[in-house]
Amino acid sequence: MSSLALVSVSDKKNIIPFCRELVEKFNYKILSSGGTANHLMEAKIPVIKVADFTNSPEILGGRVKTLHPKIHGGILAKRTDEEHKKDIETNNLELIDLVVVNLYPFKKTVEKGSKWEDAIENIDIGGPSMIRSAAKNHKDVSVLVDPCQYQEFLEERNKGELNESFKAKLAFEAFQHTADYDTAISNWIRRERDLKSSKYIESYPLIKTLRYGENPHQKAFWYGLSNIGWNSAEQLQGKELSYNNLLDLESALSTVLEFGYAEKDELTTDTFASVILKHNNPCGASISNSASQAFLNALECDSVSAFGGIVAFNSNVNIEAAIHLKDIFLECVVAPSFDEEALEILKFKKNLRILKFSKAQLPKKNQPATKSIMGGLLVQDTDDSEEKTENWISVTNKNPSNQINLDLNFAWKICKHVKSNAIVIAKDQKTIGIGAGQMNRVGAAKIALKAAGKLCSDAVLASDGFFPFADTVELANEYGIKAIIQPGGSLRDQESIDMCNKKGISMVLTQKRHFLH
Repeated sequence: MSSLALVSVSDKKNIIPFCRELVEKFNYKILSSGGTANHLMEAKIPVIKVADFTNSPEILGGRVKTLHPKIHGGILAKRTDEEHKKDIETNNLELIDLVVVNLYPFKKTVEKGSKWEDAIENIDIGGPSMIRSAAKNHKDVSVLVDPCQYQEFLEERNKGELNESFKAKLAFEAFQHTADYDTAISNWIRRERDLKSSKYIESYPLIKTLRYGENPHQKAFWYGLSNIGWNSAEQLQGKELSYNNLLDLESALSTVLEFGYAEKDELTTDTFASVILKHNNPCGASISNSASQAFLNALECDSVSAFGGIVAFNSNVNIEAAIHLKDIFLECVVAPSFDEEALEILKFKKNLRILKFSKAQLPKKNQPATKSIMGGLLVQDTDDSEEKTENWISVTNKNPSNQINLDLNFAWKICKHVKSNAIVIAKDQKTIGIGAGQMNRVGAAKIALKAAGKLCSDAVLASDGFFPFADTVELANEYGIKAIIQPGGSLRDQESIDMCNKKGISMVLTQKRHFLH
């Protein structure tokens, strides 16, 4: 006795060999509509057209094809239910045992920037209805929503009757498929019409099961999009990326992006940036007249912490930069491009992960950033809005010089990416001391100033939050700091300003805080 398979697919990959085996090996009859039916008939596979099966024509320009009782009755009928058996006989229903459906390419349509009307027409209605019907009745019906499932289905079918556990797995995957589809539509409408949502709904496919999480005893999984971000970066060599690698790469690249990001030979003088990062904090950063010099300057800040770190560049990595990179143990290097000669040098370090991350793979600005908490999720805008220096205020008697202003701007951009409480000491467009993640601000300042030592003379200090007291200014003066940049906003701002005036230090208030927890 033959079984009936309903086949209606937008993605026609492997559908012809799959249906041919269904017919020739397992004696299925194929029920299909529209382009899928024509595609199969061209391959000489016998097909029953849906319109002939239902005795109802496709209407409304194809919007209504499979929304019919003979289709959904054949899918939803429970084989052992007596009442259902009566309805099957009364309504002359033919049972459908297999539903093979994937959906209109809505995501691809909107990614191309299609008009509202075109996107609306690419919202599939009949497809999700058939998938959900089959998944609900998975005890009696198998449902396939992805070409990668075809081979597994054939292998299971070859063993004999399909078991309930396998069918339940297919149902699970089917409901995930429709949930992902509905999420894409919902979020597109929200973005297009700038609507507020009472629910946070996102859907990311599994990219990879990672070896472990932050520690070896923790399981970890990488979910994400395929067209932007780290999944679209090209890994040129090295071991698989770990959970910690991905976190550090994200922080390193976010920091270096403060100074632009360009393909080969697109940057102008003194805008080549390099950031060395360790455990999610910059341990050195610089901008200079070459990628090589930017890296060397960054390395000088804290060469001890740089061991086993991540290095990010905002420009092409050439042979000169590669020569310096090979002399230190690093986990990862990421840049928009690499010269072939540079890669040849770096490939001697076989375990070094080298990633090419092009400008086109960067996500749009102001994407939501999420953090999980017990029983929930925190969502906020990313802190990547353009810094408006015209809002900065010089509040001391002594104004910073042009060179000091350059260093203040540089230090402020780096400080934004250091865990709070954060203090950054910079001089000549490079970090010379960083204090990160301390419970009080003066404690972070002590770490940064002590690390910089005698280099602090004529350097600048950046703080990610305001000074609650004047003690940090007093400490900075002891080391020879000439200018300070901080958000302001403390009830005791005037105390810090007065101390700066007393010590001959310039102070700039940005009126914008950059906490990073």
